[in-house]
Amino acid sequence: MELYEQIQQKLKELEYSVKQLRHTGTAYAQAERDYKVLLRQEVLKLRDAGTAVGVIDKIAYGIPAVAEARFKRDVAEAVHTANLEHINATKLYIRILEGQLDREWGQAK
Repeated sequence: MELYEQIQQKLKELEYSVKQLRHTGTAYAQAERDYKVLLRQEVLKLRDAGTAVGVIDKIAYGIPAVAEARFKRDVAEAVHTANLEHINATKLYIRILEGQLDREWGQAK
C-alpha cells in the first residue's frame, strides 16, 4: 500500500474513532450515574436498617446489584480510555507516515 493511501486510511480510522468517542463517553457517563444512584439507594437501605455506619460501605459494595453496576461502570471506563488511546496512537502513526512521505518526496527533488 502506498504511503498516501495508508495516511488516507488512517485518517478515516481516526474520524471513526472520534465519532465513537461520543458514544463511549456517553455510555461511561450513564454507567457511572447508574452505579452511584444504586449505591446510594443501597446505602440508605442499610442505614435505615440500623447497620453500623462504619461497615455500610463494605457491605454495600458486596451487594450483587451494586457490584454488577460497578463492573459495568469499570468496563465502560476501560472502553472509553481504550478509544482515547487508539485515537492518540492513530494520530502518532499518521505523523510518522507523513514524515516518511515528506522524506521520500524531499529526496525526489
